[in-house]
Amino acid sequence: MRILIRPRWPVLALLLFAPTIPELLTGSTPISELVFDPVGFAIGFLGIVGLYGCGALLIREFAIVFRKGWATVLLLGAAYGIAEEGLAVHTFFEPAGRAPVGALGAYGHAFGVNWLWALGLTAFHAVYSIALPILLTQLWFPEVKGERWLDPGAVGLAAGVYLFVVGLFSVVVGYGPSPVLLAFFLGVEAVLLGLAYLVPRDLLSVRTGPPRIGPWGLAFAGTLFFDAWFLVLILSGGGGRVPAPIAGLALVLISLGALALVLRRVGVDDLDWSKFYFATGMLGVLFAWDVVVEFTVPGILLVAAVFAYLQYRLYRTRFGRGVPSVPLGASGAA
Repeated sequence: MRILIRPRWPVLALLLFAPTIPELLTGSTPISELVFDPVGFAIGFLGIVGLYGCGALLIREFAIVFRKGWATVLLLGAAYGIAEEGLAVHTFFEPAGRAPVGALGAYGHAFGVNWLWALGLTAFHAVYSIALPILLTQLWFPEVKGERWLDPGAVGLAAGVYLFVVGLFSVVVGYGPSPVLLAFFLGVEAVLLGLAYLVPRDLLSVRTGPPRIGPWGLAFAGTLFFDAWFLVLILSGGGGRVPAPIAGLALVLISLGALALVLRRVGVDDLDWSKFYFATGMLGVLFAWDVVVEFTVPGILLVAAVFAYLQYRLYRTRFGRGVPSVPLGASGAA
C-alpha cells in the first residue's frame, strides 16, 4: 500500500507540537533526560510522538475529510484524553498519593475512578494536546490548513502506530480498569466519536465582522482553562475542602465562560490574528506555571524560552506588519 505524507513540514510540526506542549512544557517529561539518559529519552519521546502526534494527526485528518470544525476537534480531543489517561496509562484509576495524580486520587474519587482528575485531564488533553497544537500548526502553515496531509495508507500507518502505543502502555502500566469500568469508558468513547461525526461544522463558529476584543483580552481568555485547573489543584490540597463536585462544576463553568467570551467577542475578520493571541495566552499561562511552580524541573525554563521564541517568530512572520483595529470601548481594547 502506498503511503503519502505531504506536505511534510506541517506534518512534522504537528507531530512535535502535540507531545512537547503537554509533556515537555509542563515538566511531565523533563528535557534534562536528553542529557542524562539520551537513549531512554529517545525511546520515551518516540513513544509520546506515536501517542500524541499520531492522535493529533488522525483527529485533524478526520475533521478535514468530513468537513468539520472545532467542535469536532474538541470532542475527538476528549476521546483522545480518555484513551490516553483511562485506557493507556490508567491514571483515572491511580491510587491516591501516587504521581501524577497525588491528592486527586482521593479528592473526587468514587467507585474506583478519580472522577475529578478524569474530568480535568480529559479537558486538558482536548485543549492542550490536540486543539492547541493543531491551531499553532495552522497558524504556521496557513496555505495548507484546509488540505488533507495524509493519504489512506498514511492514515492507516498513523492509526496503527497510535493503537500500538496505546496497547503497549495498557499492558505495561498497572491499576487498570475493571471490566465494568472498561465497558463504561469505551461507551463514552463511542458517544464522543458519534457526536464528533454528527455535530455541524459551524457549531463553534465566531460572529461575523471585526473582533471586539483586544490582544490582552484574547490572551486572558486563553489562560482561563488552565486557571480553572489550577484552582482545582488548590482545592484538592486544601484543609477545609470544597466538595469535589463543586470544584468540577467550577472547572466546567470557567471553561465554558472562556468559550463564550471567544464566540461573542471574536469576529471572522482578522481571525488568525485572534487565534494567535488566544494561543499566546494558552502558552503564556504555562510559561508562568513553569517559572512559579515547576522551575526546579531541570531544563523546563529552556523549553519555555524556546516556545516563547517560536511565538515571537510567528508574530514577526505573520502579524508584525500591523494588527487589526478594535472598535473603541470594546473589551480588551488598547
